[in-house]
Amino acid sequence: MALLRAGNPAAAIAQIKVAPSVRDLRALEKALTAARLAGRWKDVDVAITESLQALSAPRLHRSP
Repeated sequence: MALLRAGNPAAAIAQIKVAPSVRDLRALEKALTAARLAGRWKDVDVAITESLQALSAPRLHRSP
């Protein structure tokens, strides 16, 4: 949130892509909604959605 409020969506997207858990991303979504900033940055919304999908998807097992 701090990066977005500072006007640096590129840095926010970089942080979103390395988010450690779905819980953190859900908290960010709630914070954006509460601050009425949801939808302001399309790229940020896409990054959140893609990261949620990547973290929620079952991992494919590949043998070495």
